[in-house]
Amino acid sequence: MQNQDPSFKKPSKKHQPKGLNILFEDRDILVVDKINGLLTIGTEKERENTAHFLLNEYVKRGNERSRNRVFIVHRLDRDTSGILVFAKSENAKEFLQDNWQDFDKKYYTVVYGTLTQKEGEISSYLYENKAFRVSSVNDTNLGKYAKTGYKVLKESEKYSLLEVKLFTGRKHQIRVHFAENGHPILGDKIYGKVDKEIKRFVLHSGYLSIIHPYTKKEMVFETGIPTYFKALVK
Repeated sequence: MQNQDPSFKKPSKKHQPKGLNILFEDRDILVVDKINGLLTIGTEKERENTAHFLLNEYVKRGNERSRNRVFIVHRLDRDTSGILVFAKSENAKEFLQDNWQDFDKKYYTVVYGTLTQKEGEISSYLYENKAFRVSSVNDTNLGKYAKTGYKVLKESEKYSLLEVKLFTGRKHQIRVHFAENGHPILGDKIYGKVDKEIKRFVLHSGYLSIIHPYTKKEMVFETGIPTYFKALVK
């Protein structure tokens, strides 16, 4: 994990955003570790209990007239935990989004079963239907190309702990690729199955390498593998 900017002052507990651990902050970007169960951005049903809303409140430091705000660069699903990057200006947001596909992104997950190939890649064309469900299709004009790399880190009789590398960033890409290959992610009620033994959706964004929008230097953020994930494959 990167050290914080020397000029950054840790906020008082009063302004600490709930459910978000701040990994790095300077005048251009804000990088956090999000808990699972927290939305990245608001919906019609939920507007305030989101990372975006909480971080906007955080950068205002209680001053309603403050013009400080954060800009969304990318998203994590509600039930996915891990590293989220926000920009503090339109210019920083545009730079990060324009270069997002070139940044290294790794996730950790636990899937059902054991994989025959312990390291490999999955690729397909993904299409989202009107019910917002994503699946692979043969029509290359209809679907968007998606490529996922993986490596088995540890396995038990029932589960496999994987490190996953995203080559593309399509919606539900990791979930669909492993589910369609017979190894759904634990806790995935949409593409997997309901399992009362599993306490949460087991997907975590644990590594991100980006280029800083102002300094143009590489920055690496790591959170490691959640303890719960490791416990599942003991």
